[in-house]
Order: sequence, then structure tokens, then C-alpha cells
Amino acid sequence: MGRLAAASLVGTAIEFFDFFVYGTAAALVLGPLFFPTFSPVAGTLAAFGTFAVGFVSRPLGSVLFGHVGDRRGRRPVLFASLLLTGGATVAVGCVPTYESIGVAAPVLLLALRFLQGLGLGGEWGGAVLLTAEHAPEGRRALWASFPQIGPAVGFLLANGVMLALTAGLGDAEFRSWGWRVPFWAAGLLAAAGLGLRSSLAETPQFEELAAGGRRASAPLREVVRGHWRLVLLTAGALAVGYAVFYTVSTWALAYGTERLGVPSTVMLTCVMAAVAIEGALTPLFALLGDRFGRRTLCLAGCAASALWTFPMVALLHTARPPLIFLGFLGSLLAFITMFAVVAAYLPELYEPRVRCTGAAVGYNLAGVLGGALTPIVATAVSDGGSGPPWGVAAYLTVVALVSLGCFALLPETLPERVARPAPEPEPEPEREPA
Repeated sequence: MGRLAAASLVGTAIEFFDFFVYGTAAALVLGPLFFPTFSPVAGTLAAFGTFAVGFVSRPLGSVLFGHVGDRRGRRPVLFASLLLTGGATVAVGCVPTYESIGVAAPVLLLALRFLQGLGLGGEWGGAVLLTAEHAPEGRRALWASFPQIGPAVGFLLANGVMLALTAGLGDAEFRSWGWRVPFWAAGLLAAAGLGLRSSLAETPQFEELAAGGRRASAPLREVVRGHWRLVLLTAGALAVGYAVFYTVSTWALAYGTERLGVPSTVMLTCVMAAVAIEGALTPLFALLGDRFGRRTLCLAGCAASALWTFPMVALLHTARPPLIFLGFLGSLLAFITMFAVVAAYLPELYEPRVRCTGAAVGYNLAGVLGGALTPIVATAVSDGGSGPPWGVAAYLTVVALVSLGCFALLPETLPERVARPAPEPEPEPEREPA
């Protein structure tokens, strides 16, 4: 289990590095380089629009790779998705700017971002099922949480590289070539990830399905016909997690640097410190999910997200780094209370024959609802005015309440014998000697 968890974590971290480095670049530099004819706010919105395309393509990737995972096995998904995401990310670093090739530059950017999202849409289902279907029942949430640490590690790598580049290079150098370095580095990381995953075994549950001839012939059709309500509920339930994370990691970065005048290195440091703590605490919250239930943790995280949105916005608007960090940390702890257990929760909601498709489609549809729209909506409602952007807090609160309602309609999946251990058998009475 340790080797499987490590391989899933590293591979997921690499793919999310690819995905996050684009979001950071969109907040810091892509607007003026690829949309120079726009105003600063419109340029940021356009850059976030290309950022959103990656979320729109993620459900398509989950359908494509989910079919492979349910028909051919979880293991092939891990190779194909990593190869696609890594190749698209390297290519982003090679795209000429608007100044060189005109409108073809943002068009190429858009196409490559679409391919990034397509690969990432398949990654999550494969990595999570590889650990969840190998894990012992009483510790399934714990072992399945390791791929959920991958996004935090990928974010820290992406932003750490960006932080070092912005601190070590002048503004002109960074805008000229420095922002491209993390995209080029993705090729080396992808090669390392492919090597690490080469020795992984297929999951016992899929092998059992294949041996018994019980694989789904058309997984998506079965999911749409038999599990459409479950897919919509899980997408709505998880939307708040995406909304919170990308408010902190993407919109707040742009807002702090452009509107509040906080140096980008300071904003990146605040975000990275909060994400590091969130990632480190992920296994702890997963253990709580194994003890008290997946749905219980998700409801608690949703409620905490709704309660913390206004304080987070107020702390951000102070432009004081310690208070910004505190606001980010509170939001991310609420986020990980939910997302530490969803890697076990979602697969348990679906039957094994359509699990790769169903769980991944629900998870990635939530990304469209919460991740794709949030930076755009937040940028739009925070434009103008000198006070705190309360519209952003109101938007996040509404998303949190909708997600809370969706979680309330989902069942608990904690196995009964884990939640209520069977009593120890009474000792047999001693026999009388003959």
C-alpha cells in the first residue's frame, strides 16, 4: 500500500503541477502577453477564461479515460493521462506571444489548455481507484487520501518555481522568458512519473470483474441511465471545494497584486504556506473520515466554508500578510475537511463496473461548476469600489449552501462493520475433564 500510495501521490502531484502552473501564470502574466489590446481587468478575465477551458474539458477527459478504466483497467489510465497532460504543458511553454503571431497565440493557448484538462480529467479517477480498491476497508479513506495530497504538492512545486523566478529575475526577464521555465520543466517531471508508475499492479476489484466477464460494455451509458442523479448530486456537493480553493489560489493572487498592491512574492508565499499546512493535515482528516464517516466530514467542511467566506475576504482586504495567510488557512482547512475523504467517498457511491466513469465524471463536473467559473465571477464582482469585495464572499456562501444541500441528500458509505465493530465473541466454556 505504501508503494501504491506513493506512486499515486507523485503522479497526481506532477499532473496538478502542470495544471496549477497555468493558473499562476494566468494570474500574473498571461493577460498582457496574450491579450495586450484589452484593459488590465479585461485581460485578466480573458486569461482566466483560457484557465476555465481546462475545467470544461476535464469532464470530457473523465468520460474518455473512465471508459478505458472501466473496460481495460485502472492502470492504463495512469500512463495515458500523464503523457497527455505533460506534453500539452511543455507545449504551452513554447507558444509565441500575441506580439509575435497575433491572434494565433491565444488560440493555441486555448487548445493546449483544453488538452491539459482532458488529461487531468482522467488522472484523478485512475489514481484514486488504484489506492482505494487496494486499500483495507477500515483504512480506505486514509490510503485513498494520498492522491489528494498530490494537488497540494503540485501547487507548491508550481508556485515555488514561480516565486523563485519572480524573485530572482527582473520583471522584463520574467515576462520575456522566465514564466516559460515551469512549463518546460513539466516534461522532465512527466518522464519521472511514467517511470515510477511502470511497475504498478492492476486493482483486485477490476481483475475480479474482468475474470467474471462483468465489465460494463458502455460505462457512460450505464452511468447516465442508472446513476444520473448521483452524478449531479456529487458534482453539486463538491463544487464548493473547487470554488474555495481557486478563490484562494488564483483569484486572490490576482486581486492582491493588482488591486491591493501587495507584491506577488508576498501573495505567493501566503498561499503556499496555507497550502503546505492543508496538504500536511490531509491524512489526519482522512483518518477522521474512517472513524466518523465520509458524509459527516463533508457536511462539516461545507458548513465551515459558508461561515468563513466573509472573514476570509475581510482579512484579505487588509493587505497585511499575516492576516492574509490566516484568511487563506481557514478557507483551505474547511476545504480539506471535505476533500480528504472524497477519494474514498465517491468510489464507494458507485458500483465497481462503472466506478471509474461515475466517480470521475461527478468529480470533474464539480470542477466546472466551482473551479472554472469562480475566478471569472470573483474578478467581475470585485471590480470597482474601495471596500472589501463582499460580492465574492456572498458568491462563495451561496455555493457552499448549495453544496451543503447536495451532501445532505447523499448517503453515508462508511462500512457498517467499521462504524460499529462486531462484539468480541464470548469465550467457550471450559469442558469438564473426562
